[in-house]
Amino acid sequence: MNENLGVIAGVRVSHDHATLDDIEAARLGSDADVVASLLDEPGVREAFAVQTCHRVEAYVVADDESTGDRALDAVFGDAPVVGMNHEASLRHLLRVAAGLESVVLGEDQIMGQLRDAFEAARDAGGVGPVLREAVTKALHVGERARNETTINEGVVSLGSAATRLADREAGLAGASALVVGAGEMGALAAKAFDASAAANLVVANRTVTHAEWVLEELETASAAVSLDALSEHVASADVVVTATGSDDPVVTKRTVQGAGETFLVDLGQPRDVAPAVSEVADVSVRDLDDIEAMTEATRDKRADAAREVERIVTEEFERLLAQYKRKRADEVIATMYESAERLKARELDTAFSKLDAEGELNDAQRETVEALADSLVSQILAAPTRSLRDAAEDDDWQTIATALELFDPDLDGSSPLADADPSAWAAAETEDD
Repeated sequence: MNENLGVIAGVRVSHDHATLDDIEAARLGSDADVVASLLDEPGVREAFAVQTCHRVEAYVVADDESTGDRALDAVFGDAPVVGMNHEASLRHLLRVAAGLESVVLGEDQIMGQLRDAFEAARDAGGVGPVLREAVTKALHVGERARNETTINEGVVSLGSAATRLADREAGLAGASALVVGAGEMGALAAKAFDASAAANLVVANRTVTHAEWVLEELETASAAVSLDALSEHVASADVVVTATGSDDPVVTKRTVQGAGETFLVDLGQPRDVAPAVSEVADVSVRDLDDIEAMTEATRDKRADAAREVERIVTEEFERLLAQYKRKRADEVIATMYESAERLKARELDTAFSKLDAEGELNDAQRETVEALADSLVSQILAAPTRSLRDAAEDDDWQTIATALELFDPDLDGSSPLADADPSAWAAAETEDD
């Protein structure tokens, strides 16, 4: 098959069908680690992965969907994944970027996560023409969704959702707040606390300098501390939000012993708060599942905006499919013209040899013969070219296969697409039920 053609296959483990434990079990190191593992599988040309608190997703490009599926199965094993074919993968990726698949509908953080995942895949050698176009289109859709609708008004991050949950269940008026972790989500939680009625805020992080950066733009009385003193600061906090990205829990039963009444919201994935913490008296623990339940009300309020975003997704999805179809048709057309050019050159050599044997041709005569040959090729292939482009737009891949047989001038059958299987392209345009 032409090396530029490819079909996308994808898998996802996400909050809409899996538990936090399932998502955590499906996580395979960093996004770059997942991409590297997929690229090691036979037949995989491109690979992309994005892993967030509520999802683990991966996409590959191969000659056909079955090859992609085998590679994904080999890497993800028994994880409770939902498989996606070419069209399903593309539509889902656009929906993710638009915020339609997020726990907090329309949240903005996913855009940065997708960009970071794209950079990681590119650095790992996983991004080629197919996925580059898909992810670029997804990011464009995400920007349109937020610029043209109100999908991201109000609560737009897990960090702000966590503080809202804490305020509703524990109350933030005059509270002492602690954020554990100074990454993007921790920074969002700190900003949300700053906008609340909390009296003071502490940000704990392994690197204190990073915690200090988070506090620079905040107005609430605040301090940056090291994780080494975590137990001390948990004991003096009324509300704690954790978001470290650590592989192991940073808040254990020992951390909260004697802390008194404390409300903890765990945004970590893997989890920051050990399960045994919930057994400690006066300590309440909430996690991402609790936030998902709370944000259902937010979803209802944003239903109208979501419908408009769905329209944008459908519009851009159709454009993306048309782009892929045009490229596939153009690749076949280019192969047809290349074959015709090889045959033309061969026949011109034969003709010039015969004519030169009867008397050497001058440059003008040679140019006239060559122009005649060029004109014949262009006129003969003009109608098939139009038909092939129309066939691609109509998903008529059988016509493309027939055209290759009828118009392939390579009598020895050496055309690069001579043995191509059009069913692979047709499968790429058929979405799973």
